[in-house]
Amino acid sequence: MMQAPVTVLQTNTRRDTGKKAQYGNILAAKAVADIVRTTLGPRAMLKMLLDANGGIVLTNDGNAILREIDVSHPAAKSIIELSRTQDEAVGDGTTSVIILAGEMLAAAEPFLERNLHPTVIIRAYMRALEDALRLVDAAAFPIDVQDRDQMLKIVNSCIGTKFTQRLGNLVADLALDAVQLVKVDVPGGTPEIDLKKWAKVEKIPGASLEDSRVLRGVMFEKDVVVPGRMRRKIANPRILLLDCPLEYKKGENQTNVELAKEEDWAALLKLEEDWVARTCAQIAALKPDLVITEKGLSDLAAHYLTKAGISAIRRLRKTDNNRIARAAGATIVSRPDEATERDIGTGAGLFEVRKIGDEFWTFIVDCEDPKACSIVLRGASKDVLNEVERNLHDAMGVARNVVLDPRLVPGGGAVEMAVSHGLAELSTAGGVLGNEQAAYRAVGAALEVIPRTLASNCGANVIRTISKLRAAHAEKSSSFGINGNTGKVEDMRELGVWEPYEVKAQTLKTAVEAATLLLRIDDIVSGLKKRGGGGGKGGGVPQVDSGENVDSEHMLQE
Repeated sequence: MMQAPVTVLQTNTRRDTGKKAQYGNILAAKAVADIVRTTLGPRAMLKMLLDANGGIVLTNDGNAILREIDVSHPAAKSIIELSRTQDEAVGDGTTSVIILAGEMLAAAEPFLERNLHPTVIIRAYMRALEDALRLVDAAAFPIDVQDRDQMLKIVNSCIGTKFTQRLGNLVADLALDAVQLVKVDVPGGTPEIDLKKWAKVEKIPGASLEDSRVLRGVMFEKDVVVPGRMRRKIANPRILLLDCPLEYKKGENQTNVELAKEEDWAALLKLEEDWVARTCAQIAALKPDLVITEKGLSDLAAHYLTKAGISAIRRLRKTDNNRIARAAGATIVSRPDEATERDIGTGAGLFEVRKIGDEFWTFIVDCEDPKACSIVLRGASKDVLNEVERNLHDAMGVARNVVLDPRLVPGGGAVEMAVSHGLAELSTAGGVLGNEQAAYRAVGAALEVIPRTLASNCGANVIRTISKLRAAHAEKSSSFGINGNTGKVEDMRELGVWEPYEVKAQTLKTAVEAATLLLRIDDIVSGLKKRGGGGGKGGGVPQVDSGENVDSEHMLQE
């Protein structure tokens, strides 16, 4: 029985077959890096993104830009995934990691042309990464996270390239307050800071950006069940949280009830009413002021709760219920008859329902020790608020990283140039020999793309500026970098431009490891069936794509 032939797609170059995929991957990485290269630094350009619904987004956030781009090349998809990984890991450095990964791959191209085997390049890259991390560690210095002014400077220097830089300390203050509120000290260990779970951003158009604030508690878009009769403002409320319905359970599918006489129907309704009344009585016995459930709450239950002077909110999100439980010190109960006094939350200072615009918002605030918070962002429009939220996310990531690992490195490309200079010295000191030496030095040369891009984006003479920066580092001035506003070589310590150690180390590891992973690929095999083809039951043939058949202009579809 004959097997279907394996066809090799045509390529646009005359390179050897074994290198086709590597060249294609390098081309893809460079194409992705070129998209976000101009968004690095304080003088960065903006990208206009058009979504499927016709909406327009203006941003220079690398992760937000790459998230909206549709790519066809598998290596380009892999590079774009780095941005999301970096964002989830440390919350910042999404643009830098893409630029570095693209430059690391581009630096390997001359070695492939000289027939140096990819495994030799990979070995040199991984050795350079180990030495680079040691050099970054040597350049880092500890700080006092209790010093509010110093923390503000750090956060502001990291988000100085963003839209919100004109707002002064507003976003930095919000980020620091949120991190301090959700931080949980672990005895003898690293503090726990879960911003994604315990800090929620609520965007409300209207008012000005200066009206944004962090609440010591939780807010959500809900109103009480019976607005006219239930209280909308309670000081020091007793809160009972439920994740069960306060209504008679509906029958499942195929439920049949046989009634012999008319009185049986009345008896059936009476059973339902008795169950609701008994459940509400059990709740009222605990004397809560506010009952919140994630499920439904019937009109009859609302009637009984209103008679008992209890306010009620229904169909709340599970995530919001968890935040309320943490902020108010309550326990979410699954069965009302099992609720006890210990389950009642008494940590909130105020429950209030306010009307903002056309919507009603519930506030459970002024908590004693919330460990959860809501961040209220006000602004002129939703587009502005979306950009402020992206900037705030980066700021909170920076503040979180500094609190977890209170070490800093100089910014403005200073640490990249210091590592580049250090790797060059290590390679000439005899530590790296043979074919690996050139590839080892190439990692250091690739790191210079960060200061080079900063100089380019602010209109400076790139060659002259980088030469001055190299000379400064040759004189052991490792804190010198590029002033992103003026394009001049300055001491980052005096300028006050810092970056968290955790972000810089993660950026280096992600970029180098992604580059080595793509260099290992020697063929791209497509499992998609070819339309209208023969050969086998599936009517198609497997295809091996070298990656060379896609040029840079058609590789990415925005």
